[in-house]
Amino acid sequence: MQESLGISISNQVIKYAKVKKNNNQIDVASFGLKFYNDIQKDIEQIITETNSNNIPICINTKEERIDYFSVFSLLNKNDTKKTINTEFETLCSDNHINPNAYEGRYIIVNDLINKDRNRVIYFSTGKENLNELNTYVSNAKIKSITPLPVSIANIADIKKGENVMIINIEDKTTVTTILNQKIYAIDHIANGMQEVIEKINERENSYSKAYEICKNTTIYTMETSETDDPNNRYLSYIVPTLFNIVQEVTKIKEQYSKIDKIYLTGLGTAINNIELYFQEYFRDAKCEILKPFFAVNNNKINIKDFIEVNSAISLAMEGLEYGLKSLNFKASTWKDDLNTLLHADIKSLGKGKKTNKKSFSFDWSMKGTLKPSEMWLIRGCVTTFMVIVVFSGCSVFLGKQIEAKTQNAQAVIDDTKKQIAAVNSDDNSVLNKKKDYDSFKSELENASSDLETKRGRKNEIPTLLNQIVYIIPKSVQLTKIDNTEVTSGNEKKQHIIITAQSKQYEQLAYFKAKIKNNGYLENVTSTEGTKEGEYIVVTIEGDLP
Repeated sequence: MQESLGISISNQVIKYAKVKKNNNQIDVASFGLKFYNDIQKDIEQIITETNSNNIPICINTKEERIDYFSVFSLLNKNDTKKTINTEFETLCSDNHINPNAYEGRYIIVNDLINKDRNRVIYFSTGKENLNELNTYVSNAKIKSITPLPVSIANIADIKKGENVMIINIEDKTTVTTILNQKIYAIDHIANGMQEVIEKINERENSYSKAYEICKNTTIYTMETSETDDPNNRYLSYIVPTLFNIVQEVTKIKEQYSKIDKIYLTGLGTAINNIELYFQEYFRDAKCEILKPFFAVNNNKINIKDFIEVNSAISLAMEGLEYGLKSLNFKASTWKDDLNTLLHADIKSLGKGKKTNKKSFSFDWSMKGTLKPSEMWLIRGCVTTFMVIVVFSGCSVFLGKQIEAKTQNAQAVIDDTKKQIAAVNSDDNSVLNKKKDYDSFKSELENASSDLETKRGRKNEIPTLLNQIVYIIPKSVQLTKIDNTEVTSGNEKKQHIIITAQSKQYEQLAYFKAKIKNNGYLENVTSTEGTKEGEYIVVTIEGDLP
């Protein structure tokens, strides 16, 4: 029986799932979610509680970067690899990044537009991030470190010829587009559950309680009506975020001729009816919550219990030989090789028509008479030790030489810094004179700018009212609009205060989101809403652009 522990790490949350595979039967043995304070201590506790010290552990990469390259499809494997490495080095040079500080992995798919070229999806992450991840589980065996947007596809039931998008709403949101069972693109969206939970946490002072509030919140669509459920008092935080995600997904989806199915997963699926909300915007594709393929037809498993740890389950599947091995950022170390050697059996096969199998294992106790194989092993160890000693001596000598050269170079650097400081001093005296001139010039420009601004803003208020007419929902009423002038830095702006009322929370939130997303106002804020009779009243404020 195979076992694997998946650990998904995000900004405040650790998700974990221990998965077992017996023949073709896959089960989730244990799983959970916790908000952490000391991440290393909490992960060690998870490993102990799930009895996973001696099984493969799979985790996700941290702050990975995704870039796209294009290469000719007729290149052989070696030339393709060289071309991709050259593309990445050029990218690093253009962005003033040291390529040696990063580890890279990639996948190659056919380009849908240019048939004679291949599309390269290149993943890179800092070596410091990988070293940090290794310290989290220092006493256990890490088998894989994989980007979560890729591993999440391990648990999706994707049919041949089917085009699918997996929207993973975690701290931020990622959209994994899979065309005909192959990952074609991964897009990042800045909005996600982090902004929702942090806003609720400011009121509740507890991240775990903020998450529980999201789990007890039901979002209402245009076809459903709102109730007075007290758990829905934070809809004004949730709806704008989901609306922004929908808008970005719409732009991504328009790049493809057809998307058959949209899966939703991540912390965002804790919100009730979220799949109905997305279905309202994407009527030509089936929207549903992502469920592990092995659990869909298993009546013994309560799927709702572990949908929230889908990311951990998908990572654990890497330890059961699922997924793309080429994207594993965990390099094999000498400790892994030594562990394999210490548990290996060496077998020799006889020759001739009859095959006599002989096998033996090394006895590391060193008791009794040494066997010939053990003698050869000791000789090999002594030779290796001597090589290490010689290598260490050379390393010490070279280290001292490098240190001496470094000190000489530092002396030259210090002298250069002194000369630069003297030049900077002269430069500062010139700049002081220039500042006086700039001050007089700025005063004249500001006086002229104020006059032009007053002339230009003459027709801005009627224009805003004309724009609002086309976006305001039917159930929202405007009761008051105030126009004031505020000063932001050195700039004066027209500050608009709109008082609106409606019987439904989400209509007010929708109205606010449309004003913000259409760019009618800048720095848009709103109150949470107060109940006045049968109406909910909110105040929306913002600056004219």
